[in-house]
Amino acid sequence: MYNILVGGAAGQGIDTTAANLEMLLKKAGYYVFTMRDFMSRVRGGHNFSIIRFGNEPIFSHSAKLDGIIALDDDTVEIHNKELNKDGFILCDTKLKTENEKAIKLNMDSMAKELGNPKVSGSIAIGAVLKLFGIGLGHVDETMKHLVKEAYLEMNVKAVRIGYESVDTRFRFLEGTTGDYMILSGSKAVGLGALAAGVKFYSAYPMSPSTAVMEFLASKSVEAGIVVEQAEDEIAGINMAIGASFAGARAMTGTSGGGFCLKVEALGLSGIAEIPLVVIDVQRPGPATGLPTRTEQSDLKFVISAAQGEFPRMVIALRNHTDAFYQTIRAFDLAERYQIPVIVLSDQYLGDSTATVEPYDLSDIQVAEPCGEEYKEGEYLRYRITEDGISPRLIPGKTKNLVSADSDEHDERGFIIESSEERIQMMDKRMRKLDKLMEELQEPEFIGEESFDTLLVGWGSTYGPIREAVGVLNEKEPGKYGALIFGDVFPLPKKLLIEKATQAKQLINIEQNATGQLGGLIREQTGIVFDRSILKYDGRQISGEEIVERIQQGGVR
Repeated sequence: MYNILVGGAAGQGIDTTAANLEMLLKKAGYYVFTMRDFMSRVRGGHNFSIIRFGNEPIFSHSAKLDGIIALDDDTVEIHNKELNKDGFILCDTKLKTENEKAIKLNMDSMAKELGNPKVSGSIAIGAVLKLFGIGLGHVDETMKHLVKEAYLEMNVKAVRIGYESVDTRFRFLEGTTGDYMILSGSKAVGLGALAAGVKFYSAYPMSPSTAVMEFLASKSVEAGIVVEQAEDEIAGINMAIGASFAGARAMTGTSGGGFCLKVEALGLSGIAEIPLVVIDVQRPGPATGLPTRTEQSDLKFVISAAQGEFPRMVIALRNHTDAFYQTIRAFDLAERYQIPVIVLSDQYLGDSTATVEPYDLSDIQVAEPCGEEYKEGEYLRYRITEDGISPRLIPGKTKNLVSADSDEHDERGFIIESSEERIQMMDKRMRKLDKLMEELQEPEFIGEESFDTLLVGWGSTYGPIREAVGVLNEKEPGKYGALIFGDVFPLPKKLLIEKATQAKQLINIEQNATGQLGGLIREQTGIVFDRSILKYDGRQISGEEIVERIQQGGVR
């Protein structure tokens, strides 16, 4: 595998260059994974993207660089130490660096001769393709989908000029991915929502969750859905609850600070038993925190959000494929159990892009309400049932009275003060968890069955942990295994207890300061971790970091 960093200041076209390069690499048949690191500003600062590509599946980034496309001197200074010994720095002649690894091309002047200074990025792309021995046979067709027609010929020429300006340096890798897709984690969530039949999405813009809303809005006419930019976070979730009550499959999205404002309405979904899917794309807090960075610090918050007690489901997305299928499953669980289902992503997964095999649409099933009529005697919206799930009709589509109430209520939905009926209704709602526990998905096991050291993580730590286990088992065959949780609440325990009993050492790996999943596991199972590897600087942990910290033996 190879790793290329594109770096510079905000406003220099970093994202465009990275996006075009990753698409050309994907079209050449490579697996691609691109991680984006950017500051919370429109211009200036230091931003970069790391593009990893090869002919094997890729689930995470790496800081061991084979090449740097430097748009400013800061990029060279900051990242030079991450270059492999045979690595290169591709930059314009205007940069001051005298680094021996620098390949200086007069890209700005070449671009001006072509008639547009902005095509210097395409010149750099052409040079990179040549350095890795990748042909240009697919460039013309691919560029048609990347730039406007008026600028197509100019950009294709720029790629070819860059290609002719350098010599091949690295061993050519044969591409194998064919017609695979490349998309971000947030787009995968949006596609999952569309596949599940979402009809209404409401949200207030909040980085890094806004990408989900932007994608759904871009498909709203084509898909026949309503995407509403609400005036605030409270309105966003209440609109979604109202839409769901009226029969539209509904979803709302936010990041941690916005979720804070949604918690009372989350309780309304719980007590009124109105299906709801909420996507929380996590970022570091508290308050504004680091709005364009990544973290896994909302887990305990979303598990206990809103006053009182009510059943809910929390699903953490592990990768770009998981994001699609688990979003569909979230809608199905919300409908069948009439509960809020919270989907946890984060900036790293949401903004990163990856090559994924085309999704299988042949067996997508999402539950529907009872139907137009209820034929088993008197319709009671909150009928006390053995499994806690009551019949649900849609108002306006039935002759029956369909009620909902945020106060405690009886089976008809009428407000009550009776302590006996309160207990009955509370027990009814909580019985949903008994049935839900039966269909929880166990965490994914990675590694050797003969392990004696077990790593445990959740969500987007999937890729780094998977890579770390592979490296560690190469050095010490058969010693390491890992469990990566997707379903985190209710907590699936069977496989965890089985593997923890086998392990001689348990290591918890999380992107937060307190080891929140580790705490939840101890609370619910009594299992205590021997060590924790925690990262909370706003940057995603890598497989190399996990290996290094395990070998060093440090706790944090």
